[in-house]
Amino acid sequence: MLNKLLANALPYMPKKLIWIFSKRYIAGETIEDGLKASRELNKQGIEVTVDLLGEFISTIKEAEENRNKYIELIERFTSEGIVGHFSVKPTSFGLLIDKDVCYSNIEAVVLKAVEKKTFIRIDMEDSQCVDDELDMYRKLQQKYPANVGLVIQAYLRRTKNDLMNMSTIHTNGNPLNFRLCKGIYVEPKNIAFKAPEEIREHYLDDLRYMLDNNMYVGIATHDKHQIDNAMNIIKEKNIDKTKYEFQMLYGVTPELRSSIVKQGHKMRVYVPFGKDWFGYSTRRLKENPKMASHIVKALFFRG
Repeated sequence: MLNKLLANALPYMPKKLIWIFSKRYIAGETIEDGLKASRELNKQGIEVTVDLLGEFISTIKEAEENRNKYIELIERFTSEGIVGHFSVKPTSFGLLIDKDVCYSNIEAVVLKAVEKKTFIRIDMEDSQCVDDELDMYRKLQQKYPANVGLVIQAYLRRTKNDLMNMSTIHTNGNPLNFRLCKGIYVEPKNIAFKAPEEIREHYLDDLRYMLDNNMYVGIATHDKHQIDNAMNIIKEKNIDKTKYEFQMLYGVTPELRSSIVKQGHKMRVYVPFGKDWFGYSTRRLKENPKMASHIVKALFFRG
């Protein structure tokens, strides 16, 4: 209860206060900040997926601006030799305003990725967006099979059926490429599993299905128990290391991240940056109120 109260109050507190916590989990506000964080991770043998913050928009003009920013982003990061990919949220390209405009905007970004021989990951958002984002992925994957992937959320009750339906997609020799995460949006019980252990079980069930059906999987979790289970599944099925990777958020469990890299597994870190870091941070706090207590500790123990 205390954590929830703190999380609800934090958006009304000074930005400088929130930044004490946020700077650990966000690379900064500018492209330069994103480049700096990505270079440092690359030096550690870690690839990145870059996310420009600012998904909540209200006009087509904002959607077009985000399209142009991403095209610039891809040009800059690839020209400077950053080893990594790019993540896009369809709502930041106009999904909830005009679906056709959104598709056109994201396709323009994908075309830039094709030109630069890189990869775009379509983030999965809350349940109102799932059908549209699946449809968008299907269309883009058919046209650009080596350059487009999707995020899958294990806590959604529909996810296993979605995977089974997508397994029929013609891939032109390119494996379907998914990032498997737990899921962060607040959903009702009829849409999403709620019990932590239940979510963990479905996560591992989805992982097994992906590996059994020649899908490339980004195993996105910071849960040591889940990582151990995933490694056991990989060993049991004798999965080649080129068929999967582990993924984590910027600034989260760096020691665990390093141990996975030392064991020879591929690691990718999600690097968010942008001027909308404040909104991103406070939304994540509302989604996970337990994080609020860490801010209070930061104030006392980190100054």
